[in-house]
Amino acid sequence: MIDPDSNRASDVPMDLIKERESFVRSFLKKGVEYTEHLLQENAQLREEYGRLQEDNARLRSQIASDDAIRDLLRTVEKLEQERKSLLERSSELEEKRQEHQGRHDEIEQEVNDLANLYIASYQLGASLSLRRVVRHLRDMCGQLVGAHGFVIYVLDEGTETAYPIAYEQLDASTIVPVPVGVGHVGEACLTGIPRIREDGSADFIQGTHDDPVAVIPLMSDGRPVGAISVITLLEQKSQWMNVDRELFQLLGAQAGTALIAANLYATAAGPIQALAGVRQKLAAAEAASSESTD
Repeated sequence: MIDPDSNRASDVPMDLIKERESFVRSFLKKGVEYTEHLLQENAQLREEYGRLQEDNARLRSQIASDDAIRDLLRTVEKLEQERKSLLERSSELEEKRQEHQGRHDEIEQEVNDLANLYIASYQLGASLSLRRVVRHLRDMCGQLVGAHGFVIYVLDEGTETAYPIAYEQLDASTIVPVPVGVGHVGEACLTGIPRIREDGSADFIQGTHDDPVAVIPLMSDGRPVGAISVITLLEQKSQWMNVDRELFQLLGAQAGTALIAANLYATAAGPIQALAGVRQKLAAAEAASSESTD
């Protein structure tokens, strides 16, 4: 019979014990080393994971930044388009503003011209005083037309001569009567055709009695009864304006009649007396018209 205690450790040979201890130590050492290695790898993984998280955060931030930049670029592009549209609209509005301003200036000039024409017409018909009518003619020539030196002539039927009745800024010794048909003034008194120098010439503002800047015949009932001869113009007058030509037409059409009315009124004792015989003359004219119709 075998003793159960025959296999006790004390009975194991010493070499086996050493080998077992060596194996255990070696196993434990490897376990520790493996554990340490695992811990190191774990630490490295943690570090790598941390770096990955940082890289991920940076990537996310970069992506967000890129998205923001793209959004910003889209916004900038949109704003640039709106800016271009506003600039185009602003240019259109500026063109319209300039157009309206130009039209406004034209209208303002037309209103001023109409005012000048109204004043001229009103002054010619507002007075029956011969001296006032002549004074109005002088004022209109100087202030409205821009004449500096000028002469106003009226025709004398008996002598067929135009005699000066008023003048401005001229030597009195140079102002003489003009025979009808002689010179520019005489031709205007004969034909009733005005003569106006074209602007733009070097001597536009300076004329002479033989070659005036403008000659305006004074008409009444379709016949010339006198003339206005413009010898020189004011220095600031560089060209004729539309209103100047209209004023010439107005003077030619109304000045002669205004002089005739004032001259006839001068022989009357007053306005009522000047109307004496109007009713009889109108009745006689109507009767004569009726007889001619029959």
